[in-house]
Amino acid sequence: GDAPGTFRRLEGDLHRIKNVEFVDQNPIGKSTRSNPATYLKAFDEIRKLYASTQGAKQMGYTASDFSFNSDGGRCEECKGDGYITIEMQFMADITVPCESCHGKRYQKEILEVEYRGKNIYDILEMTIDQAIEFFSESDGSQEKRIVKRLRPLSDVGLGYIKIGQNSSSLSGGENQRVKLASFFADEKAEPTLYIFDEPTTGLHFHDIATLMKSFDRLISLGHTVLIIEHNMDVIKCADHIIDIGPEGGDAGGNLVATGTPEEITVCETSYTGKFLKDKL
Repeated sequence: GDAPGTFRRLEGDLHRIKNVEFVDQNPIGKSTRSNPATYLKAFDEIRKLYASTQGAKQMGYTASDFSFNSDGGRCEECKGDGYITIEMQFMADITVPCESCHGKRYQKEILEVEYRGKNIYDILEMTIDQAIEFFSESDGSQEKRIVKRLRPLSDVGLGYIKIGQNSSSLSGGENQRVKLASFFADEKAEPTLYIFDEPTTGLHFHDIATLMKSFDRLISLGHTVLIIEHNMDVIKCADHIIDIGPEGGDAGGNLVATGTPEEITVCETSYTGKFLKDKL
């Protein structure tokens, strides 16, 4: 990574923090096949559920047969992608639905296995909120584990994305919130410093309110949240502000003011303070 900036000393109750997590907007997972459900290991539980159905047991299917990432039940024509990529020499590549599985990613035999009238492809086409509602209708332990894994995605305002949605189709802000959801799913016990780089980029103000609730939840669990942000609706909620400036680029980088939002507003040299007055 980059070399750390020069500083004279690092002080404070450093023993209170055991881990540091930098939450940026880079895509989740290293594979283009990853999706929010696989990132939070919810899809592992869904595959186990399908492997436990009567139809799967009769055919001798295991959880791996319901994966689109490995040989077995996936469509071998498109390797579980659901589409075929045609390389164009002087133009952008074209993707067309797989003629073998018609975009459903699995072999016909796998799609015949159903859980409460839904096959594995139907589940991948559900939104997070729809899947939570669907699996909540059953009291089984496996269903409860699936709901527990999916709930954090809904809590951070991502209930509208599909279970099988490719991570490459998510925006930077959405990728960042998927990572945030994964922290809730893991429920780290050790005090952690979470650093977020402009998490509100591209968000509707309603989504920002949902995001702030998520930050409050992290803080209530004993963690610390450091946010690099320009959005006044977020800045006004801070316990402590570090205002860097006064200008951008070469004319910035200096410590203008520090303190509570109220203390920043009385600093005459702080541009942040001037805009913050209207929010308080």
